[in-house]
Amino acid sequence: MSMKTLRIYLDTSVIGGCCDTEFAEASCRLIEMVKRGEVILLISALLAEELENAPPDVQAILDDLPRQSLEFVSESAESRRLRDHYLAAAVVGPAHATDAHHVALATVSRADLIVSWNFKHIVHFDKIRGFNAVNLRDGYAPIAIYSPLEVV
Repeated sequence: MSMKTLRIYLDTSVIGGCCDTEFAEASCRLIEMVKRGEVILLISALLAEELENAPPDVQAILDDLPRQSLEFVSESAESRRLRDHYLAAAVVGPAHATDAHHVALATVSRADLIVSWNFKHIVHFDKIRGFNAVNLRDGYAPIAIYSPLEVV
């Protein structure tokens, strides 16, 4: 029996983590999994926008990934509505609407999990409970949220 390939939504912190000594080992191992076709990476316009201001070595990481291991997900009225529901439920504050939108995009796209180094606004026990409470209330499946260390 073959297992379904995991579809992982990455936020920008993991891509940037490849070029940060504290986070490089696990971030790069995850990127290598993508290169080997072991996982499918969900890429959003939100991620691409955030990477526009990143150093060239960080931008190059995404450019070097095989296209067959990438799935592009688009912002939509549905993802913006779910983001707004997270904000209305005060899962995160308005200043962190982008973080909420990453979670909404992953949820609406039915990602198997979100991987992030953002321990304050995404990979945090209370935040995960909050995001999933809204997901369940709104008819979505719970979303698994992990750091790269827990995935590689």
